[in-house]
Amino acid sequence: MKERCIVIPAVKKNAVIPDQLVKKLAGITLIERALNTARACARGEDIITLTDSEEIGLICQRAGVRHIRRPALRFQTWDIVAEMRDLLQELAQEYAHCVILRASCPLLTWVDIENAWKKYRAAGADTLISAKKVRQRLWRGGDDSLDGIIAGASGDDSDSKSYLVETRALIILDLAAIRHGREHASARVVPFFLNERSIEIEDYQDWWICERLLERRHVVFVVAGYPAIGMGHVYRALMLAHEISSHKITFVCTSRSGLAVESVASRDYHVVRQGNEPLWQTVGSQRPDLVVNDFLNTGREYMERVLATGARCVNFEDEGDGAALANLVINALYESSHSTARVRCGPDYFCLRDEFVNARRNPLRAQVSTLLITFGGTDQHDCTRRVLEITAPICLAYGIAIRVVAGPGYAHRQELEAWLGEYGNPGIVFTWATNIMSRMMEGADLAICSAGRTVYELAHMRVPGIVLATHEREATHAFARPRNGFAFAGLMTKIDDGRIRNVFLAMLKQKRRARYWERQNRLSFAGNKERVVGLMQDQLEKTDIAE
Repeated sequence: MKERCIVIPAVKKNAVIPDQLVKKLAGITLIERALNTARACARGEDIITLTDSEEIGLICQRAGVRHIRRPALRFQTWDIVAEMRDLLQELAQEYAHCVILRASCPLLTWVDIENAWKKYRAAGADTLISAKKVRQRLWRGGDDSLDGIIAGASGDDSDSKSYLVETRALIILDLAAIRHGREHASARVVPFFLNERSIEIEDYQDWWICERLLERRHVVFVVAGYPAIGMGHVYRALMLAHEISSHKITFVCTSRSGLAVESVASRDYHVVRQGNEPLWQTVGSQRPDLVVNDFLNTGREYMERVLATGARCVNFEDEGDGAALANLVINALYESSHSTARVRCGPDYFCLRDEFVNARRNPLRAQVSTLLITFGGTDQHDCTRRVLEITAPICLAYGIAIRVVAGPGYAHRQELEAWLGEYGNPGIVFTWATNIMSRMMEGADLAICSAGRTVYELAHMRVPGIVLATHEREATHAFARPRNGFAFAGLMTKIDDGRIRNVFLAMLKQKRRARYWERQNRLSFAGNKERVVGLMQDQLEKTDIAE
């Protein structure tokens, strides 16, 4: 006796949409899609299609799959096992188990079938059914009135119950019960949860939803975020991911990127962290259509391996050996290169977060009343406290308030708070891990910051600034210069406190600050994000054409 067979009920008379089973959904008919799924799990001789249609019978014959045609066949109830009892009894003489696969559930994959089979066998069950969990308030009544609540009456979510609802995508049966006529006698039934893939086409809306989901591509963002490099890569990737709603999104974080994992997971994206395996292997295991690399320089081997999967690659801020292989490179922070169709450089490609779009941009005020100090998401070398110790006495003398903003990866929070407590200046306000950076910039007249994406946001908000690069790579970001409203003081590790103090005092002068403010007032980043997302979408469309 063979171990299992797959039965596909394909009854045209039961279709809810005309010619549903032979109508193309995302380029493939429902019956062909079901046959392809089944053939990934079993040989054609072990797949049986039960149909009333001569056309469907011919499709099965050409696909090398068995079929049984009964012209008068029509299912009258939801009990598919009872409706196919005669066929199941015949198959029970040849097979030990039967998988019933519904062609009207096109999102089901061969992986789902194999996973369900493993669960069914491991549980030693008599039956497995596909199911989903729902939380509902159930009412008793008719079309004209509701008589009373059956369940969920308290209105308190903590007291509400989850119900398991059978979906008709998949059933697995132990045919021994059919052979011996005891399928309902103390049968052990286990559920298998398919989530969104359990959708069954019962109307045109279901058809539209399934088609959109089947046409969806898989975009994998590969990011790095840890104290040594900061969180800028993660924040940009999250911003771009928010703009992509028609495709599946996964984040892959490098092995060192514990901070990145926490940040991405808090936004409810699916996140995978690299283990001991090479990064290209982690990425390739996700079966991506588009890979967005945002983790500093890529290597040539990594890019070759990822491209070999058939995915296209969009790389951000990449000057590594692998950049030459990317389908698209976007280097907004590097103005030294000239833009081409494949490599886009400069501030025209800096993406402004939505929170800044409607923020109140600062007018030029006569005096500096508020100083903003911020050094990104991690500030590994605690530049924040060094700058604060230098500028606080000056600000106290001039009556200038100070806003200190540190990111979620700032490891010196306790030491800074202790210093602030000892210093005792109520004009200094410390904010940690804010999600509304635009609010921190509103009302600021001058800023001291690192040379990352913050300088673009400050330029948009018309906040002239003093820029201190926290590492050599940041020092190459040419946007943070006087022509864009910033005094570039140099690399933080190579300048002394006196230099920082002198530049700060110079920037307090109205004439220089007004000149810098006017330069920022001419800048605009509006539409940049839409431009970049459009370029990424173009790469996805090219992937579709290639297939």
